[in-house]
Amino acid sequence: MRNESRTVSDPFETLGLDPGQTALYTAVLRLHRATRTDLAQAMNGPVEKVGRQLDDLVKLGVVDEQSGEYLARHPAAALGRVIAERLDRLAAESRMIDSALGSIRGLIRDYDAGRDYQSGPFTVEMVSGADVLYESVLGIAVQSPPMELLTAIPDDRTMIDFAQKFADPWIDAQKRKLLTVHAIIPVSTLTLPGVRDQLTELIETGGKVRTLDRIPSWFMTAGPEVAGLPPFWGGNLPDHAYNFYLVRTPIAVGLLRTLFDELWGRAVPLPWGRRGGGMVKVLRLAAQGMCDESIARQLGVSVRTVRARFADAMAELGAQSRFHAGVEAARRGWLS
Repeated sequence: MRNESRTVSDPFETLGLDPGQTALYTAVLRLHRATRTDLAQAMNGPVEKVGRQLDDLVKLGVVDEQSGEYLARHPAAALGRVIAERLDRLAAESRMIDSALGSIRGLIRDYDAGRDYQSGPFTVEMVSGADVLYESVLGIAVQSPPMELLTAIPDDRTMIDFAQKFADPWIDAQKRKLLTVHAIIPVSTLTLPGVRDQLTELIETGGKVRTLDRIPSWFMTAGPEVAGLPPFWGGNLPDHAYNFYLVRTPIAVGLLRTLFDELWGRAVPLPWGRRGGGMVKVLRLAAQGMCDESIARQLGVSVRTVRARFADAMAELGAQSRFHAGVEAARRGWLS
């Protein structure tokens, strides 16, 4: 069996010191204070070459020169300075990379526009019926799993129909790893019958849900090339008997995904789950007039845990006081 040796790179080389400079710095450390001639003898090299290397070490800040003699700075201070300069360069390079990535988005849009232009008019289908809607979604997911489904639900009627007609097959598809659902819903719909149970299962199977006070219209994207649009922007599905346009083009999908991302950034997560559930419990009991000690006894936790959960809730809700947290939690439907 052949042993393969691995070459370990010099850590100082990573910081910008070549092997000769590293050896010279070590020699200065040993001698503590030395002239160029002393160091040339220690390095067994010509004075001119050692002198150039010393000038480089002085510029790097790892060696000081005093009246023709060279003193090594403390390794922690010397290499710390080199590391700081290296980190500054890496940060500048990172900013350049981020800028380049930002410009790529424009190139991608140009590419998609060119592809759509070359392929001629894209497909737009008028689809009718709730069954056709979720069957279309599942059919697309089966072709290219796992598909990301983004959907905005604007009102109570659409939310009730989502809970009764669409949620079950989409949850089942999530369990089978065919798709993942990201949904934005109005906060007012959290109290509707059956909605909480469906959303809880949707989240437990891998979906994500956030709430907003108001959502401009129903729409969805299914993967990178399919979008669903209402016949009239601002309307909901039930108002139009589930008629909707199924548009197959990356440009339309990109536009709606950008809109979804903007809404998602302003929306707030649901407080359900292990950590969120703890916050909601203390807020609900506080709303009933219970003090920290009583809440702790009720939940079987310490008073310190109760206060930590209050702090988490205030941070999550952007509240400045417990009272403000309770008001905001009620507004978002956390306490229902």
